[in-house]
Amino acid sequence: MTSKPMTHEQLVKTMLKNPAVKAEAERLNREEFALLDQILAARKSAGLSQADVAERMGTHAPAIARLESSLATGKHSPSLNTLRKYAQALGKRVELHLV
Repeated sequence: MTSKPMTHEQLVKTMLKNPAVKAEAERLNREEFALLDQILAARKSAGLSQADVAERMGTHAPAIARLESSLATGKHSPSLNTLRKYAQALGKRVELHLV
């Protein structure tokens, strides 16, 4: 008899039992939340709403809401090009550093 395949959630739960995997997942989450904090602070500092940023990027407010929430949930990582457009809409630029 063959076993039933694991769901994504079951696989993640199993993998996170490994301390090394859990530590790496937590590190990645901290980095993404740090980026989200920077993005939201920059938008607030610029005095712009999601709709304002969307207009400057040539898109719609729900797309900006999805971009910001994707960083909060970790379900999707925006492309560097998208982050550049977002930064440009705020009058900023993206700098990427390897440490």
